[in-house]
Amino acid sequence: MSNSFVRTTMLAQEPPPSGEKGVGPWIRRNLLATPKDIVLTLLAVTFLAWALPHAINWLFVQAVWTGPDRTFCATTVQGGIQPDGWSGACWAFVNAKFDQIIYGGYPLDERWRPTLVGILFVLLLVPMLIPSVPRKGLNALLLFIVLPVVSFILLYGGFGLEIVETPRWGGLMVTLVLSFVGIAASFPLGILLALGRRSHMPVIRMVSVIFIEVVRGVPLITVLFMASVVLPLFLPAGWTVDKLLRAIVGVSIFASAYMAEVIRGGLQAIPKGQFEGADSLGLGYWQKMRLIILPQAIKLVIPGIVNTFIGMFKDTSLVSIISMYDLLGIVRFLFIDPNWATAVTPLTGLIFAGFVFWLFCFGMSRYSAFMERHLDTGHKR
Repeated sequence: MSNSFVRTTMLAQEPPPSGEKGVGPWIRRNLLATPKDIVLTLLAVTFLAWALPHAINWLFVQAVWTGPDRTFCATTVQGGIQPDGWSGACWAFVNAKFDQIIYGGYPLDERWRPTLVGILFVLLLVPMLIPSVPRKGLNALLLFIVLPVVSFILLYGGFGLEIVETPRWGGLMVTLVLSFVGIAASFPLGILLALGRRSHMPVIRMVSVIFIEVVRGVPLITVLFMASVVLPLFLPAGWTVDKLLRAIVGVSIFASAYMAEVIRGGLQAIPKGQFEGADSLGLGYWQKMRLIILPQAIKLVIPGIVNTFIGMFKDTSLVSIISMYDLLGIVRFLFIDPNWATAVTPLTGLIFAGFVFWLFCFGMSRYSAFMERHLDTGHKR
């Protein structure tokens, strides 16, 4: 019997239909698919056509980029050199105050120390975030255990370095310190609280539930206020707790309660068969959680975890309630400088602070999306 009808080579892959690729089909499919989409698209385009030229003109074209004082960002009526009716951003203010925005009141001659800490942080964080880089255990040990100790010595001083008290810290440096320590502390604490809330031991379950519900039931400002003002009242006479440490503890406790509920949602999504399969292998409770359950649960709730991290990063601006100057706090504090008192200085400073916050939050969001795709082994498209 002849097999001549059987093809011995594979056909070349056919290109997609011409009507389904390119900019035109994408626009028709996503922006003009229905009459409602057409109306909304036209309204959005009209708004952008009106707003973008004004925004670009104010932010870049008419902006002042350099200058030693307020006269470069004020009109002649206000005692400056700009013509009456001029309107543009005062990036000269940000340029002049950039070091204070980054380091706060940290001594000028010692700013190499936070810079070095930042470099070490980046060098350890980048390989931790790249899945293909080996030795993640050693990397995690250096990043979460060794680096905080080294950073504290470098930032605070001692061992031959000048002592720099934490009230002199400020700016982006404080925001990153609060965020990193808060994330590093709240994540494992949130996991323990989630496991405690699902525990079969009544005391542990009750303590976990009370902690989570009480902390989630009050605003972060209240937690910070309690940590800064009320806590010292319960300490013996002459004892005190560093204000930055109080803020770190308050932020970490607050974030851990929300993290616990996110992790608990992931644990509840794991099929019962996974628990039974781990038990059938003879694994202990912690082995079962560490090797079988938690890796699956955490993978399912990556968006919620990152959302909590992003919220905590932005909430660090609330430490101004206890007289700490983070990124937003130091920018607002610098508005009182009479050498830069103009009508456009506050808006420019707030836009810059907002852009920095957005940059970090957007980076966390994009990395979250990358990790979701990387770990999506069960539903490959």
